[in-house]
Amino acid sequence: MKSPIVQSTHGVTLAGGGPIPARDLALALARAPVAVAADGGADRLLQLGVTPDAVIGDMDSISGAARQVIPAERQHLVSEQVTTDFDKALRLIEAPLVLALGFAGARLDHGLAAFSTLVARADRRCILLGPKDFAFAAPSRLTLDLQPGEPFSLFPMAQVTGVSTGLEWPIAGIRFAPAGMIGTSNRVIARRVELEFDQPGMLVILPRRRLDAAIRALRSAP
Repeated sequence: MKSPIVQSTHGVTLAGGGPIPARDLALALARAPVAVAADGGADRLLQLGVTPDAVIGDMDSISGAARQVIPAERQHLVSEQVTTDFDKALRLIEAPLVLALGFAGARLDHGLAAFSTLVARADRRCILLGPKDFAFAAPSRLTLDLQPGEPFSLFPMAQVTGVSTGLEWPIAGIRFAPAGMIGTSNRVIARRVELEFDQPGMLVILPRRRLDAAIRALRSAP
């Protein structure tokens, strides 16, 4: 793997080429103040008045106007076509937290590819923001402070088993798989939810109002 292009002790907001409401960008930058674009995400940031600290990708969707505005030393070409720009950027960012927006909601295929990248790059603590909720790859152990009655969804991207406390329908004894048992539409029944998984491959999906709880949980997870 190449050396990281972006190294930060602070969180990174990673912008993709999909729709990014101004309020979502403000929310992300307040928690992850370093702005990075994946290829065409540079245009989204510039439209919202933010010049990215770095642009990473194969540069096939960034506009010529954006390339003129952004200093050349901030533009990092990754020419291979095997992976998505989200994957290229995420694997070349080294930070305690990445908040990704503009990758889900515009096209189904792009959203699916982004979920796949979350699992493939599970060593990167990345939260993918959607219009109403967010998703992240579950670490081996996770403790979340939530509110009883809230929705809690799990979606497996591989065969995964685990145990839980604090959920209305416990997951112990279930062999999850993308084409088999999934774990969407569960519900929180305690103020603390604890999860353990036997291997990577599980996505956790929560409502947007619990973003800060998820950030705290991921920062303290092993």
